[in-house]
Amino acid sequence: MLQRRTVIDIPEFYVGSIMSITVSDRYSETKRSKFVGICIHRTGQLQLANFTLRNVIDGMGVEICYDLYNPMILSIDVLRLEKRLDDTLIYLRDALPEYSTFPEDMRQEILEDGVEVPVNPLRVKMTERPWTRKWEQYDLKGVEKLQYVPQLFADRAKRIIEDPVYTYDLMHEYRTHCTEEMMYSICKRLAEHEKNVVEVRRAAKLKRFIRVSKSPIGANASANEATKAEASTTTNS
Repeated sequence: MLQRRTVIDIPEFYVGSIMSITVSDRYSETKRSKFVGICIHRTGQLQLANFTLRNVIDGMGVEICYDLYNPMILSIDVLRLEKRLDDTLIYLRDALPEYSTFPEDMRQEILEDGVEVPVNPLRVKMTERPWTRKWEQYDLKGVEKLQYVPQLFADRAKRIIEDPVYTYDLMHEYRTHCTEEMMYSICKRLAEHEKNVVEVRRAAKLKRFIRVSKSPIGANASANEATKAEASTTTNS
């Protein structure tokens, strides 16, 4: 995981950020392919971390799940860094397509240093039922009031949402979050890793500079000087 970070920059991003991923593709003419989309889901930890991007292309919703440390990924660019009201945006599958449509040539929006990550308060409109999930049973903050849900279903979903079983579920908390001891060891290793990355990249730049300085132009110039010296020696003799 740390060795992978020496090769590629993994920027900060959240669910709701618009990203551009470039991967190696042997079937493409340029041997690489790019996909632009909104991050709708993040799951996993450490080497198992992955995220899903979604975009509507030619009227069809396209989703690609990437492993964060996949060696096929060439670059990860965040075009718009922002958060949403919910921890997951999977419900965009059942929302209007306009909320998941982004141009492939979208330009990057750069935030100033020291500015907090903005939270987009957008509330999306859902399409008519049926949906891929029973979204009325989820406590969604980024969705407008569901208009196509019968009152009986709404009352039943309210009882499910207000059930405090997950609030006191210690095993659920343990499976979905890292402990403080794990976070401390991870942060300590990352701090040491950042120092090593700076040194490795500095050494790579020096090697690149040395290669450029030893270009064929200098070799040709020395060869021309040697030829002139031989010609002058022949003339004097």
